[in-house]
Amino acid sequence: MDNVDLNILRQVVAWRAGGHRVVMGTVTRTWGSAPRPVGSVVAVRDDGAIAGSVSGGCIEDDLIQRTKAQALAATAPQVVRYGVSGDEAARFGLPCGGTLELVLEPLADHSQVEALLDRLVDGQQVRRELTLATGAVALSEPEGADVVVLDEHRLITTHGPNWRLLIVGAGQMTHYLAQMAQALDYQVTVCDPRDEYTPAEPLPGVRYLRDMPDDAVQALRPDAHTAVIALTHDPKLDDLALMEALNSPCFYVGAIGSRVNQAKRKQRLAEHFDIGEATLARLHGPVGIKNGARTPPEIAVSILAELTAVRYGWRIPEPVFLGAGPAGPEAGCQV
Repeated sequence: MDNVDLNILRQVVAWRAGGHRVVMGTVTRTWGSAPRPVGSVVAVRDDGAIAGSVSGGCIEDDLIQRTKAQALAATAPQVVRYGVSGDEAARFGLPCGGTLELVLEPLADHSQVEALLDRLVDGQQVRRELTLATGAVALSEPEGADVVVLDEHRLITTHGPNWRLLIVGAGQMTHYLAQMAQALDYQVTVCDPRDEYTPAEPLPGVRYLRDMPDDAVQALRPDAHTAVIALTHDPKLDDLALMEALNSPCFYVGAIGSRVNQAKRKQRLAEHFDIGEATLARLHGPVGIKNGARTPPEIAVSILAELTAVRYGWRIPEPVFLGAGPAGPEAGCQV
């Protein structure tokens, strides 16, 4: 469940607290093109109000009509398919012959949506097992890969952040970067051993460490879904984290600083930590996509734009400055 669907879950909990009946639909299978991936959710309130989407709107309209007619699942989950035939595909806005499969689940206390939301807000990953015959739900810690499994007895879904981001340094920019990264489905950890940078108001769902950066990277056990970004401007801290991250399977390793500082950083890493040229080529710096960003929020946007591109296998070419825009001349140094 990504953060789009997390917001839907918040709406569901609010509706139930207000005394409404709610049916939640989970995408379990698609054939052909689909606007939302497997695992996405949509929710329909008893009066037809809807949160989320699974199509261009036609399927949502059908769910609303069926809800108002009290024709949706009332006591136990049911599996429904849209677009099996060519005519239905056209009716529901799916590609010809395409199919979208949903599990429609009438929510009750045993659905545990409130407990699920609490865990997700806390930044946890959660395995949710729905028994189709009764609607009962069990929550547990996930094991292995993120999965959506539907068989004749149960629906298993995995919720929570699937990507991890370790930020070294707890300064002002970290606040914006961590906050925005959570919206992009990252589980965020901030490491800063300096007393002066302990945040007065920690962000909910963000884990804060006082460890030395190299120890924090090792403890994280980075994998191909992990990014490490150094933001302290202090070589004694940044270099320790980068040394460990560059020798790990991290999909992204970056550090703040100008091009001159980046060249000096690579020289230090090569001389003091014996890191080879091919490994150093993995280091992104200046971190983020060059877009003239000046303020901490703007720089956070540029960093996350680059992370998103790398996640999906895109390389962003060097931007070309076309002249001063409405915000004024190009910034002298972005990050």
